[in-house]
Amino acid sequence: MGSTTKPSILLIPGSFGLPEFYDSVFELVRAKGYDIRGLHKPSVGLSARQSRPGPLPTMYDDAAYIAKEAEKLIDQGKDVILVPHSYGGVPTSQSTKGLSKKERQEAGKPGGIVNIAYLTCLTPALGQTAADVLATVPAEGRVNLNVKEDGWMIHDPPEPSAALSFSDLPLEEAVAWILKFPQHSAVSFTNPLTHAGYKDVDVSYLLCEKDLVIPPAIQRAGIEMIEKESGRKVDVTSIPRDHIPLAGHPDEVADWIVKVASKY
Repeated sequence: MGSTTKPSILLIPGSFGLPEFYDSVFELVRAKGYDIRGLHKPSVGLSARQSRPGPLPTMYDDAAYIAKEAEKLIDQGKDVILVPHSYGGVPTSQSTKGLSKKERQEAGKPGGIVNIAYLTCLTPALGQTAADVLATVPAEGRVNLNVKEDGWMIHDPPEPSAALSFSDLPLEEAVAWILKFPQHSAVSFTNPLTHAGYKDVDVSYLLCEKDLVIPPAIQRAGIEMIEKESGRKVDVTSIPRDHIPLAGHPDEVADWIVKVASKY
């Protein structure tokens, strides 16, 4: 149960996701006394017009970055909760090797990852990729992504993606969100999971019942897979929201994060 020191929280945005997109959630969680911040993954470009120089970042680059940022907190003796969203569930699952609280205790070290709290996520089984999970989405729910010659993806045109991703919002407002999205490295969707972090720590899940991008049936299939592979129940909370509930309902996302964190 809850310790005298509250856990630190790292939120891992989805594909095309910048940390500042979650600022309204962060403010509400910090108001409850928790340390929380978001990560700008390597696979996410710098802006809608600007990718990153050098080789295309992979899912493994994302996972290494998440691990590095988590380890900074863990080495201070802190317990850490990882909150991935959407695609962020893949590199987050990959990232935890050697960093779980159990593994750290066995090595005589303090701190560690105590929970992965998946926010309507892609959760592949070992050997699967993000693309493999997305391939199970019905055709009418597949987001229209344009892979440019340099290997970076954009939403073009923005309207179909807006209608699917932000289905709780008026279309004009949803399109405005999509136009803020940076580019995303296409190769990151094709890298197989080689470490199933959800086997090593407690798992929570915010299931969004109106998600059109990762429909509820696919979310539930991922939850069932995690329970089977880990031998533990997933702590599931359901809300009647779309794929990106932080836009229209940041209070509900923040309340869920605080509820998860309050157990540690």
